[in-house]
Amino acid sequence: MFLILGPTLNPLASFFWGPDSQGVTAGTLVALSCFCWLVGLIGLYDRLRATAPRYVAVALPVTVFATVGGVAFGVQSIHEGLFDVSHAQTIELLNQYPFATTLFWIAGPLFPLTLFALGVALGWTRTAPPAVGVLLCLGAIAFPMSRITREVSIAHVADVLLLLPFLYLGARGLWGRSRKSASSAAGDVPAVA
Repeated sequence: MFLILGPTLNPLASFFWGPDSQGVTAGTLVALSCFCWLVGLIGLYDRLRATAPRYVAVALPVTVFATVGGVAFGVQSIHEGLFDVSHAQTIELLNQYPFATTLFWIAGPLFPLTLFALGVALGWTRTAPPAVGVLLCLGAIAFPMSRITREVSIAHVADVLLLLPFLYLGARGLWGRSRKSASSAAGDVPAVA
């Protein structure tokens, strides 16, 4: 469910973008999206652990840090709206605090990189159809372009490119759990805690 909810909330946020700032509503949706995405990705990494344990060992902590960057961008948008400052002004102010910029200029860009790596890993391990990995990689490339340019049309394309593979992965995960539950109820498979 979270694997579907995260990428669904993110495109909703772009409908609330303002001309100079993403705004309070969009920022809130971005932060909530990052939370949902993280919970969903942790579940997906759990499913990948048997097939790609080394990848998961590296990807999981990097993904946690990357989503912290996403939340930071969401909170930045909230503050832009609360204090009525433009995105450009916020960036100028933020650059005066180099240590704080690690959340934005290191953690933030890691998020699309983790999605790109996930697309490659899913293709490499053949745990998802090739189209899922390709869409994920294309979405991961388009995502930063849309956020840097602040072009809503590019954001919608990037968001759809990311939403489609996660809809598949999330539905497959939910369907797999419901099949296990049905089998457990029938006595075929022992219940998993």
